Amino acid sequence: MRIVALAGGIGGARFLRGVQRAYPEADLTVVVNTGDDTTLYGLRICPDLDTVMYTLGEGIDEERGWGRQDESWRAKEELAAYGSPTAWFGLGDRDLATHLRRTQLMLGGMSLTEVTASLCGRWQPGATLLPMSDSQAETHVTVVEEGTKKAIHFQEWWIRHRAALPAQAITLVHHGDLLPAAGVLEAIDAADLVLLPPSNPVVSIGTILQVKGIREALTDKRVVGVSPIIGGAPVRGMADACLTAIGVETSAEAVGRHYGSDLLDGWLVDTTDAGVTVPGVEVRAVPLLMTDLDATAAMARAAVDLA
Repeated sequence: MRIVALAGGIGGARFLRGVQRAYPEADLTVVVNTGDDTTLYGLRICPDLDTVMYTLGEGIDEERGWGRQDESWRAKEELAAYGSPTAWFGLGDRDLATHLRRTQLMLGGMSLTEVTASLCGRWQPGATLLPMSDSQAETHVTVVEEGTKKAIHFQEWWIRHRAALPAQAITLVHHGDLLPAAGVLEAIDAADLVLLPPSNPVVSIGTILQVKGIREALTDKRVVGVSPIIGGAPVRGMADACLTAIGVETSAEAVGRHYGSDLLDGWLVDTTDAGVTVPGVEVRAVPLLMTDLDATAAMARAAVDLA
């Protein structure tokens, strides 16, 4: 069985671990959001790609859900001591090595797709990880701070401000056409089904769907999404702040309708949200809390069964 998933960071990565538990023989390709990517200290940092790679490669910090296990923070502490204005960003020492190696390879002429494959050579995630695009694209958030309207990088809004500054707009900034990375459209074309894990529908999956040709490639595929909203609240993170910014209610039904029947064939919601309807989409209610790996695998089986 050939499965393609579009994924962001923590929620997507944990769901994919359940997919691998439920279907260990499946050929899994993950198209990962790179709109969160940023450059700090001259290093190219890809938070979602790294979270998926570390999680599937059993190197993730399980409690935080991001970054390396057994991490130390000496470099970050030294940056703060120097008064670095970006010391708020969580660069762990082990994680730093990944960014150093990525930047080294990219400066040597490798594409992000090629670099990701090289890094995965160490982690052996059991899936093919593809960035959504090899071109640089970054999510910026328009906010008003101290009476001044300005655009800031998503990471500053999300991490430094904890999304507490109301977002007036969320924009994917790039130059020219934003084209899919090598292998993305081919993987979708060959897929038996496509899964949308419970990742952020605006700045994770929504960002991937802005890449030219990806949404159109999904039109003829069987696509099942898993709601990141349970009982009117995000399972994790601050997806509600993102949904508010684009005028979508924080509910499983509203997110399903936002994706729409032109994208979705099936929509998996939690039992708390039984009764949700999305026109033209089959909706099924099952337990969606990823309390452990067995529960997550059950979610994955429910999504595939619905497909």
